[in-house]
Amino acid sequence: MDHSDHVRLLRDGVEARGGRWADLGAGRGAFTLALAELLGPGAEVHAVDRDIAALRQNEREMSRRFPETRTLFHGADFTSELGLGELDGVVMANSLHFQRDQPAVVRHVRALLRPGGRLLLVEYNTERANFAVPHPVPFQRWERLASEAGFSQTRLLVRRPSRFLGEIYSAMGC
Repeated sequence: MDHSDHVRLLRDGVEARGGRWADLGAGRGAFTLALAELLGPGAEVHAVDRDIAALRQNEREMSRRFPETRTLFHGADFTSELGLGELDGVVMANSLHFQRDQPAVVRHVRALLRPGGRLLLVEYNTERANFAVPHPVPFQRWERLASEAGFSQTRLLVRRPSRFLGEIYSAMGC
C-alpha cells in the first residue's frame, strides 16, 4: 500500500478539515500522514506509539511533508491515560489487533472523543490469527465492540484486497 491507499481508507470518515485528532499506534506515520492530508493546515494531530524510533521517523516525515499541521508526538502506550483532552477523532490503523482486551480498549478510546467524535478503524477482515495479527478484528467483531463501547453508529467505509490476510477494511464509529 502507498500513501494514496492510506488516504482512501480514511477519506470517507473525515467529514471536516481541521480539528484535534489522534493516531493511536502511529508508528512510522503512514496513517498520520494520510490524516494530515485530509485534515489540512491548522489541524492538530497527536501521534501516539510506544516505539520512540518509529515516532522519530514519523516526526521527520510530518515536518517534511505537512509542516502546517501541528503534530505532537507521544511515546506512550495508548491504552493508558494520555491527557489529550477531548478529540474530534481518533485513527487506529492496524493497532487494535495487538490488544487482548479489545472491549476495554475501545471503551477507553471512546472516552477520548468529544460528543459526536469519531473513531476510524483500519483492520484485516479475518478471523485467522498469526504472529503479526494476534487478535484479529473482522468487521462483524468491530460492529459488536463499537456498539458495546457506546458508539451509536458504525459504518463500513472501504474494503480493499490485501496480499496479507486477504482483505483490509476501514470502518467508522461515532
